[in-house]
Amino acid sequence: MLRALYTSATGMKAQELLIDNTANNLANVNTTGFRRSRMDFADLVYSTLRQPGTAVSNTQVSPTGLQIGNGVRVVGTTKHFSQGAFEQTQNPLDVAIEGDGFFQVDLPNGESRYTRAGAFKVDADGQLVNADGYILNPAITIPQGTDLAKITIGTDGTVNAVQSGTDETPQNLGQIQLATFLNPAGLSSEGSNLFAATAASGDAVIGNAGDAGFGLIRNGFVEGSNVEVVTELISLISAQRAYEVNSRAIRAGDEMLSTATDIVR
Repeated sequence: MLRALYTSATGMKAQELLIDNTANNLANVNTTGFRRSRMDFADLVYSTLRQPGTAVSNTQVSPTGLQIGNGVRVVGTTKHFSQGAFEQTQNPLDVAIEGDGFFQVDLPNGESRYTRAGAFKVDADGQLVNADGYILNPAITIPQGTDLAKITIGTDGTVNAVQSGTDETPQNLGQIQLATFLNPAGLSSEGSNLFAATAASGDAVIGNAGDAGFGLIRNGFVEGSNVEVVTELISLISAQRAYEVNSRAIRAGDEMLSTATDIVR
């Protein structure tokens, strides 16, 4: 009887974490490049009172066993990297990835991070940086006097610009490359739309947009979050109801203990 109390408590804790995860997804429904997380669960170890296949006579074995579960645990969270909706911005420095791949940026300490958020800016040195000022890798430098409105970025990541006061001949400034991973779900979420490579994700594979295994770059767009509000609301309702049912199981166990206590009064 007491086992039911602890078992239901694990269910309530698991649903709390599910609601936390759902709340985070919903909070980032308008975050550029955000990838929603799904929570994975597994049942806990079983108390085996009789093993399936136990001999019940010289010629017969039990077709079933007697095992009592001890609840649930959260195994982990899985990032879903399905394509988010594109939003047209008309900003020449905004880019979105259509397909697989990440932009690579360098932190001040030299470490690399990866992102799907392609709303780039120009810093004081003319380099393309993300919203936090981290430099795009490979570095793209915009020369002084460049007409930013006339910067174009091709589907392969080639960056061309026109110098102000020139004969309108485009100047090649470099090429934006993409990074892919064998297991993107193994990336570590670092906040600020950034991911870090881990032993689970494998090392980054760098290549040009449009090559085999790499997506295309779309200029003048940013990729929105891939959170589906309806799906998250269904998950929220399901978690609420599961939490409520587990609390009722605890109440039922408490009432049974109260009844057993009353017998000896």
